[in-house]
Amino acid sequence: MFRGSSTHKLDPKGRISIPTRFRTVMDKEDCPGLMLSRMDQNIVAYTYCQWEKIEQRILSLAEKSDAMRRFRRVFVGGAHDCPLDSQSRILIPPSLRSYAGLEKNIVLVGVLDHFEILSEEQWARETELLETDMENDDTLRAEIARLGL
Repeated sequence: MFRGSSTHKLDPKGRISIPTRFRTVMDKEDCPGLMLSRMDQNIVAYTYCQWEKIEQRILSLAEKSDAMRRFRRVFVGGAHDCPLDSQSRILIPPSLRSYAGLEKNIVLVGVLDHFEILSEEQWARETELLETDMENDDTLRAEIARLGL
């Protein structure tokens, strides 16, 4: 599973090094690269195996609403296959860098079955929003308590 977070820098070409602990997850799946797409002003990164499962779930959905078709069009249609280079880096396509507001300083955040790539500013906003949610949302606190935390 992908866990933890770490700060990184995009190189001038838009490449990032994948941390060893994330490459270990990829190696267990014999995965030579990642599928990247967009979600919530962030980039989501999945191993090929996990991406295939997502595609199968999307295909199996009975719901064919306009909104779901748009989601599929943007999420799957905007996905990019990003193989690791010989230095364990991936190139983040310009369209995704622009979408997520990635310039130089970024954060990679493990979210169990995938990881997310955010700007440092977006990561700070997410952290602040969680703190606010924790203070004001009894339902969230109850859901977290059910996890035993």
